[in-house]
Formats: sequence, structure tokens, C-alpha cells
Amino acid sequence: MSPAADAATLTARRSTRFVAWVRAWRAGLVPFDELADEIAGDEEHLVADAPGTWTDVPLGQALPAFAKLRPDDIRLVLPAPGDPRGLPGPGELTGAAMLVGEAIVTPAFGIVPELRRHTSGSGVAFETVLWRFYPVPEFRPTFQLGAAEAEIELTTALTEATSQLTRLDVAQWRPELAGALQALRRPESTATLPPGFDPRSRRLFARASILDQVLTLAEHSAPGGAVNGYEAQQRDAALRPLTTACRQALVAACNAPLHA
Repeated sequence: MSPAADAATLTARRSTRFVAWVRAWRAGLVPFDELADEIAGDEEHLVADAPGTWTDVPLGQALPAFAKLRPDDIRLVLPAPGDPRGLPGPGELTGAAMLVGEAIVTPAFGIVPELRRHTSGSGVAFETVLWRFYPVPEFRPTFQLGAAEAEIELTTALTEATSQLTRLDVAQWRPELAGALQALRRPESTATLPPGFDPRSRRLFARASILDQVLTLAEHSAPGGAVNGYEAQQRDAALRPLTTACRQALVAACNAPLHA
């Protein structure tokens, strides 16, 4: 399996799937009964501080909080240090979203996923995802790129990053990163959006989902021994615009207008 395909098997940003499926439900394109399973997959998802609840509840019990919202009121936000676009002003929601790099924002509340790791009495390690609700004042998100503009920016950033990494001879010290970036020119992604999203948004989401995970691997994996500090800085500088374009692409795809 190629590095890009390997990356596609990892857990993507959970907020992308959450917001896409909830928006499709509010547009009348998918039934409510499917939501919790489609969002959670094979993970255990719980919700804290949902309206009308007093303790952590299963995901399905918290989703009715979105029942009065329109699809366009439910927005994906993928903030990064120095780039809090889409979030309200300072507060608990913004702080939590900046910490994990993702959130779902509506005019009345926001939710942020927390990954919790546990160890059973027999020593077996497992994880749960906890979605925490945060109240916010009346809030409308700021302007974002459309899918067409985001696709152009992602393609341009990918071309430039690949060229720079080739000059840095990245294949010698990070062959998996070089191979993944090349493979992304012809993505074979299994990442999908629910009904209602147009072909451009689907294509953009599939490509950006794999790339986002490849970039996460590059960020958290130590460079090879042949790389000195200067070369590592050059690599990071080459990847930074691509990382930004990737985040914008995911946001544009998941927040795109829905069609019957």
C-alpha cells in the first residue's frame, strides 16, 4: 500500500465528518437514525454539556440540539496558531478549539472533540471521543473561500511544495513524504461526503483528507539522521503554505452549499 493510501486509513479530523453529516441531515438528505453511526464509525463517542443533559451522554442523544438549525448555520472551523478564523472572540470555545485545531460552530453554541485514552483493569488501552458543548453569544462566521478557489490554492500549494521538497532532496531522508505528495496528484481516496455535496466538493474533500493526514505524519515524525537543523527548517517552510491550503480546502468542502 502506498504512503498516501496508508495515510487514508488513519483517523481524519473528526469534525469534518461530524459537520458534513449533520448538515446533510438538516438539509433533509439523510435520516436522523444514521447520523450517530456515520459520525462515530467504530469509535465510542460521548457528549458533555449538551443542552438538556446533566452528564455525559451517547452521541445520538445530543444530536437533536442541531434540530432547529439550518445547514448553513453549522460550520466547520480548523484554526491554527495565528489563524483563528471562523471562531468567536476569546473564550472557552476558542481556547479549546485552538488547542485541538478543530471545532464545529453554530450561532448559539460550538462543540470541540477531545480524545480520551483509558486503560482497563486488565491493562488494555482504549480511546473514547468526547464532544464538549460550549455556549457562545449570537455569532456569524466570517468569509471563507469557496470550493473552486480552495481547490486552485491547494493545487498551487501542492505543486510549489513538491518542487521545493524535490530541491531539498526530501526523497533521500523522507521517502514516504515525497512519495505521498506525488501520489496526491492522482488521489485514490476512500474519504467520502454524504449526499448533497457536489462533485467538486467531494473531489476537494477526498484530496485534502489524505493530504491532511500525510502532513500530520510529517509533523509528528522525526526527520532522518541525514537532516540537520537548517534542512529541517527548510522542509517546514516548504510545507507551511501547503498545510494552510489543506485546512482551507477541508473547510471549503465541508461548508459548501448542499444540493438536493
